[in-house]
Amino acid sequence: MNLSVGTLFLIVGPSGVGKDTLIDGAKAALKDEKNFVFPTRYITRSIDAGGENHFPINQEEFEAKKNAGAFALSWEAHGLQYGISSEIIDEIKNGNTIVVNVSRSAIDEARANFPKVRIINISAPQDLLRARLLERGRENFDDIEQRLTRASAYKIAGDDVSELCNDMDRASAIEKFVNLLGRLAIGSV
Repeated sequence: MNLSVGTLFLIVGPSGVGKDTLIDGAKAALKDEKNFVFPTRYITRSIDAGGENHFPINQEEFEAKKNAGAFALSWEAHGLQYGISSEIIDEIKNGNTIVVNVSRSAIDEARANFPKVRIINISAPQDLLRARLLERGRENFDDIEQRLTRASAYKIAGDDVSELCNDMDRASAIEKFVNLLGRLAIGSV
């Protein structure tokens, strides 16, 4: 692929760190900036299962789309399949900035297939992550502890990685995230 114009921002971090909250806040704050694109993910989860806005898809449909090249990126996490539409390829060719929440396991594929990738690793103190996961109520206590163990063991490295600690109130965190996106998008960081 010759995708040298736009930038693909991968927003990563452990469950409960606030990735979707930050992305939703950035989408609202940047609604008049037409060069920022926030694609909706395909997930093998029903629409009423909770969590972020997504296109629900069953496993068979997901595999068919994947095999047909409908996804620019896809991965599995926590027993679910995730996909990002290949429509982002044209958006990137047109110079747009794509912002998407992905699993850390999708980073290598993105780095291999897209020449302009920036990763924003969102973190938060472990006690805060635990409280957020308990509050959202999607996992039992053992699942939460397993997620926290994985989160503390996983490190991301590279010149394309920026860090953001989301240990503040929602409005401040969104403002900090939007400012970071803006600086990185114009290459000043």
